[in-house]
Amino acid sequence: MPGLVLVALILLTEVFLRFFEVKHYILPLPSSVIQRLVEDRQLLWQHTKTTLYEAGIGFLLATFFALITAFVMNKSKVIKAIFYPLLVISQTIPIIALAPLFLIWFGFGLLPKIIVVVVVCFFPIVVSLIEGLSVVDVEMIHLMKSMRAKKMDIFLKVEIPSVMPSFFSGLKIAATYAIMGAVIAEWLGAESGLGIYMTRAMHSFKTDALFADIFIIVVISISLFKLIDILGRKLMPWQRGEK
Repeated sequence: MPGLVLVALILLTEVFLRFFEVKHYILPLPSSVIQRLVEDRQLLWQHTKTTLYEAGIGFLLATFFALITAFVMNKSKVIKAIFYPLLVISQTIPIIALAPLFLIWFGFGLLPKIIVVVVVCFFPIVVSLIEGLSVVDVEMIHLMKSMRAKKMDIFLKVEIPSVMPSFFSGLKIAATYAIMGAVIAEWLGAESGLGIYMTRAMHSFKTDALFADIFIIVVISISLFKLIDILGRKLMPWQRGEK
């Protein structure tokens, strides 16, 4: 049904724009956007590969640092009390304000883009992990201890399964943020990427190219979200009531 509604909206938009003769630089015809996707497919693919590389590396690094940070905070209430508020405060700083600083400090290569993605993705993952670890069933842990279970057994058989739903919720949010972060970083200076393609399209008033770029970003973000959702379902069969 959502797909049918989307197709209907696209067709209605096409009819509306043609009927009222809306200027293409204000709002392009959906058919023009599709044509641009076809004509620029090779160029768009080259830019897409760059953005995916930046987003992928940044996402993996953010996940790695978030795992370490969350488990350290979970083991030490003092560290959590000190650094958790700082994490929250860090999110009040707009990433668009930090990105130029990273470009000044680290140049115009891939590194500042990856750092922006790490900064954007780190917070939702680490917060979801911290919240998930805080609601682990204490009685289950006591039961495991009464059965002389080792710390590693408790960690693998109680804490990890309990935190998995929260962890994957954070990953799904971060995956969509990763593409956004990479595009924002590319706006400010890059040789390749969907962000620089978007900037060039805006400067030349090619709104059909701009919408084509937006379409690709949306498709990639939704695909990553769905991919992580499928992975979570495979790794957590108990969430579906399976044995």
